[in-house]
Amino acid sequence: MEVDLLIEAAEWEGVDIEALAEIACPAALEEFGLDPSGFCISILACNDARISELNTEFRAKPVPTNVLSWPSEEIDLPLGQRPALPEPDTAGPPHELGDIAIAYETCAREAAEQSKPVAQHVTHLLVHSTLHLLGFDHINDEDAQLMEGLETRILAKLGVPDPY
Repeated sequence: MEVDLLIEAAEWEGVDIEALAEIACPAALEEFGLDPSGFCISILACNDARISELNTEFRAKPVPTNVLSWPSEEIDLPLGQRPALPEPDTAGPPHELGDIAIAYETCAREAAEQSKPVAQHVTHLLVHSTLHLLGFDHINDEDAQLMEGLETRILAKLGVPDPY
């Protein structure tokens, strides 16, 4: 999988987010039998101030959040169902899944509150946001149950305990 990573906040220097992304994001694709080599994503590793700006601009919520994601394609998902998975052109360039922004301070605070290593929490959020890029969501209980089950299964394969 091609991961285009932009580290905008120095706080990320203590976390090897590139290595985490190279493991977590492909694992989400492999859960569905997708070959990660046919896909690419862009990740912005930023701070709370930057993600708050993005959250304000795109969701009208002027507060920091842990992670945001923007799928490259509009995905119409019936509630409680799996989305149609992308089919990359094997002869062409990698299929662009979309963009992810992840904020260090919020991730570190949440990890501390949950008594877990930051790397485990970031791995979870990268899997979570990659599922969003594939069209999964957690708008209602049915969708949340589906998505959380997938996250738990993918993370278990990576040796990360159930985050729920």
